[in-house]
Amino acid sequence: MEPKHERRVRYKGTHPRSFREKYKELDPEKYGAEIAKHLQKGKTPAGMHIPICVEEILAFLDIQPGQVGLDATLGYGGHSQRMLEALQGQGHLYATDVDPVESEKTRLRLEKAGYGAEIFTLRQMNFAQLDQVAPGVLFDFVLADLGVSSMQIDDPARGFTFREDGPLDLRLNQQAGVPAAQRLAGMGQEELAALLRENADEPYADPLAKAIFHKVKRGGGIRTTKELAQVVEQALDFLPPKERKEGVRKACQRVFQALRIDVNGEYEALYQFLEKLPGVLKPGGKAAILTFHSGEDRLVKKSFQALARAGVYEAVAREVIRPSLQEQGRNPRARSAKLRWAVRSQDPLQA
Repeated sequence: MEPKHERRVRYKGTHPRSFREKYKELDPEKYGAEIAKHLQKGKTPAGMHIPICVEEILAFLDIQPGQVGLDATLGYGGHSQRMLEALQGQGHLYATDVDPVESEKTRLRLEKAGYGAEIFTLRQMNFAQLDQVAPGVLFDFVLADLGVSSMQIDDPARGFTFREDGPLDLRLNQQAGVPAAQRLAGMGQEELAALLRENADEPYADPLAKAIFHKVKRGGGIRTTKELAQVVEQALDFLPPKERKEGVRKACQRVFQALRIDVNGEYEALYQFLEKLPGVLKPGGKAAILTFHSGEDRLVKKSFQALARAGVYEAVAREVIRPSLQEQGRNPRARSAKLRWAVRSQDPLQA
C-alpha cells in the first residue's frame, strides 16, 4: 500500500511563523530571491547560518595556496568555503563536526561548489579530538567557531529554541548522550543552581533552580522547550511588570545555554581542545577561536596567555576582536562574538 501523500505546509498569510512553514527559506537553491530578501533585512533565513568575523579571521590567518588547515567546527560551512577559496585548489582543508545531519548537508553543499575529497576532508568527531583528525599532519592554521549554528537553533525538533515548542533535547549530536529533559530529571536543586551560575552567569540561579527542581520532582518532569520556558516565567513573577518580559526572555536564553553546555560537555571539550592545540600546529602556525559567552572566552584567554608565558605561543591577541557595528547590524547573532588568536612558537623544542 502506497503511503498517503501529504501536501507541503504552506505559508499562513504573508508571514510564516513556524519552522516547517518556512519552506522557501529552507530551499535556498530554489528560492534564492527569498533568501536574498531576508539577508538584506539583516535576518538569518531558516535552515541557514551566516558566518561571523569572516574578514577578520581571514586577515589574521593569511591563508596561502598549498597550506593545510583545520576548521574544527564546520557547521554550515561558511568559514570553510572562504578558507577553501583562499587555498585556490592547492593544499588541503580538514574539518570536524559532531552533528551527523548538518555536517553531511554541508559536505554535499561544498562538494557541489567544487570542493571534493582532493582538497576537503570531513571527520564526524568532536573538536576535542583534533589530534586524531589527521595523525602525523601539522596544520598551518586552525579555526574553531564555538557558537551553535543557526540551523540547530531555529529547528524546534533540536530543542534549542524556546520560541517554538519541541522536545527538550539540546544535543549537538542526537545519536549520542542524553537529552536535556533526562539530564534535568537526575539533577538536585543545588547542582542545578551551580550549573546555571557556572555556565551562564545566571543572576536568578537560586529561584530558577528551585522552580525547575520542584516542577521536575512534583510535576512529572519537564519534557518540552515551552514547558521549561513557562517554569522560568513563573519563577520570575517577582520582577517589576515593565522589566518582566525582557527579563524572562534573557533568563530563558541563559537557562537553555547552561543546559546545552552541560548536555554536550562543552567546557570539557574546550579544555581538551586548548590543551592539544599547540601539538597540531606547525611552528608559526596560527589558531583563531570565536567565542560567544564569557565562560568560553575566559578559558581561551587564560590558555593562550599561560602558553605564551611558557613560550609555546610566540604571540597571542592582547585584546578581543569584535564584529564591526556594520556586521552586527546585518547579523544580530554576531553581537556577542569575541575573536582571539595565537601563533605557535617557531622553536620546535617548545612543548
